[in-house]
Amino acid sequence: MKRFAIGLAVAASAAAALLLGGAFRGGEPARALAPSPVALQSGFRAGDTQAQVASLQAQLRANPDDAKSYALLGLAYQQRARETGDPSYYPKAAGVLRRALALAPDDLLATGGLGSLALSQHRFAEALRLGRRAVALSPTTARNYGIVGDALVELGRYREAFAAFDTMATMRPGLAAYARVSYARELLGRFGPAVSAMRLAVDAAVDQPEASAWTHVQLGKLYWAHGRLGTAAAEYRLALGSFPGYVHAYDALAQVEWALGHRATAIALERRAVAAIPLPQFVGALGDMLQLEGRSAEAHRHYRTVDGIRRLLTANGVRTDLETAVFDVDHGVRLRASLALARRAQHERPSIDGDDTLAWALARNGRCAEALPYSKHALRLGTQDATKLFHRAYVEQCLGRDARPWAQRALALNPHFSLLWAPTARRLAS
Repeated sequence: MKRFAIGLAVAASAAAALLLGGAFRGGEPARALAPSPVALQSGFRAGDTQAQVASLQAQLRANPDDAKSYALLGLAYQQRARETGDPSYYPKAAGVLRRALALAPDDLLATGGLGSLALSQHRFAEALRLGRRAVALSPTTARNYGIVGDALVELGRYREAFAAFDTMATMRPGLAAYARVSYARELLGRFGPAVSAMRLAVDAAVDQPEASAWTHVQLGKLYWAHGRLGTAAAEYRLALGSFPGYVHAYDALAQVEWALGHRATAIALERRAVAAIPLPQFVGALGDMLQLEGRSAEAHRHYRTVDGIRRLLTANGVRTDLETAVFDVDHGVRLRASLALARRAQHERPSIDGDDTLAWALARNGRCAEALPYSKHALRLGTQDATKLFHRAYVEQCLGRDARPWAQRALALNPHFSLLWAPTARRLAS
């Protein structure tokens, strides 16, 4: 599933420095949130960010020319966005990080912080420029290569991205590097090696409750993407054991419970996630569950909430073209407008996800001959992604060709890959 989540994303950008990743729902296997950028870059403990913000603000009132405190405050604001789901922290982060650079143009923490922020806002060309600037300032700082690699992934420059991840892993093996290596292997369709790398990330997160929960969720999502529901659920429960109340584990476990036919349990879990932090992927998933339960009025209230969150994100500098296109195409609304968004998104993000989104939008608009090259290109890495395989089946069927092999491959990977579209895949496979 694609995710549109405020938080550090390792999957959509293979990142431990991305605060907004994935999509609303309905795309590639994705991972939601990585450990806090503040924790990774400055040593703050999870859960004390609000106090750190107040402390840093007090320090800056006493010493308004303290570049380091501005940089740390910028990271703390990004963490607050992650913790609260409030994107208004992004402009605040940008302001203080730029102030830090005005005072100290070569400040590494501020440069990297702006790079992470650009990733969060889906401004990947800008993130690449800032990441490379950070590398130039400190070629021996491993996390800078993560920013570069994350941006390159979203720009579809996979060979360069994977080289950056290799450099990072060589320089500083650890959670952030292992997670990126895992995602690179997943993109290349290497499930076993991807699991092995994520298990290393799990081990590296020992004694860090939030980071441990995150790694268990990511490992669970690898299993989920390959239809291993029981193993995925076990990882999600380990996440909740590591960090009670971890909302991303509630959301992920809700998908498993739904797949197992435990619909009331799934809805209850998704409501817990929405109540804790009303992120659009949680709200959208809850809407889909309610729609499938025949509770259309309630479902559409949640869909309207997703649309409101999308507008809020846009107002705070986040580019949402790809995620908006996927959500709208999946739900059959604004199809012509969604195609225009998908074209723009693919131009800005010529990745396998950009290609797949454009193929899906074209197909749903009946332009399947145009969709086919993009659908083929979306599978160019050998990624084992049930959604992309289903989209290819849909295109083939639209062209009057045999869709069964593609639909069968999608269902063989994960018969529960989409709340909305798995039934169509089953029809195409028969």
